Amino acid sequence: MEAEILFEEKGGVGIITLNRPKALNALTLGMIRAMDPQLKEWETKDSIHMVLIQGAGEKAFCAGGDVRAVWEAGHNGDDLTDAFFREEYILNRRIHRFPKPYVALLDGVTMGGGVGLSVHGSHRIVTDTTLFAMPETAIGLFPDVGGSWFLNKCPGESGMYLALTGARLKAADCIAVNMATDYVLSEKMDALLEAFTSADWSHPYPETLVNEIIAKFETDAGEAPIKNDFSVIDTCFAKETVEEIWSALEEEGGEFAQMALKFMRKKSPLSMKMSLKQLREGKKLTFEDCMIMEFRLSQACVAGTEFYEGVRSVLVDKDHAPKWVPSTLEKVTDEMVDSAFEPIGARDLEFSH
Repeated sequence: MEAEILFEEKGGVGIITLNRPKALNALTLGMIRAMDPQLKEWETKDSIHMVLIQGAGEKAFCAGGDVRAVWEAGHNGDDLTDAFFREEYILNRRIHRFPKPYVALLDGVTMGGGVGLSVHGSHRIVTDTTLFAMPETAIGLFPDVGGSWFLNKCPGESGMYLALTGARLKAADCIAVNMATDYVLSEKMDALLEAFTSADWSHPYPETLVNEIIAKFETDAGEAPIKNDFSVIDTCFAKETVEEIWSALEEEGGEFAQMALKFMRKKSPLSMKMSLKQLREGKKLTFEDCMIMEFRLSQACVAGTEFYEGVRSVLVDKDHAPKWVPSTLEKVTDEMVDSAFEPIGARDLEFSH
């Protein structure tokens, strides 16, 4: 059986290939456990000057974490519900702190855990096939893998918009909200990789060399539709509560506002309220403290009901008709939300280095 994740060293480049194309390269615990020590080795290996991560197949970079496995583990009392999130977040931090250029080729579907494998690196290259989203509120979760950090780096309130709606973005919009750095046509990916592996890495500044190579391949991604909606996003999504955001969108009434509301109506009310607090809190925290907070939230979610109902409706039965409890925003109390942020003692996430 072929490995779920492949590693290669070629021409000064450490190449990671997520190798589950039939599952849209969804991230498993086994992949996380292989990738973390490999990155650790490459951090200090003199012959490796940059890392490149890509997805196998033509459909996806990485469609997210393997939440169905976590869902099954939760039903069976398996500790994957702890280990998956704990080790994934430690890997996200390693990428965030990686000292060399880290280039992600976001060709195809890039969501959730796939965003966590890419957005923390130095270069995120989108293509004409990129479809990006943080869709977690649809499965009773919250935008994790560092969302409380990177969504706050988006202009204005666009990060909050992405968190609450799970809106899907194409390439130009990804660049407009700082989720991507460059645009290269999908058909040029192989040539770009070849340019990296045949580069002269005696260059004193590897990051500059990476930029120069990308510049030879990149083209204009075109107009970003989301820019036309920034003013509405900033007005509506800056409100204090999800209810106030909802009301502001209803009052706004245009096509964009109606679409945002349509997205939000399908999401878990508890998840939306948790996500709003998560992003607001994240503005005040270091990256590490964001990850510690998110681990607490993940454990609250796997101990509750909404994650199981969300995954059932989207990934298991695929009826897309979740029965959320609480069923409305009004029924979600502050106590329900706040309790998810409480420290969990010896089980809190820790970083060893």
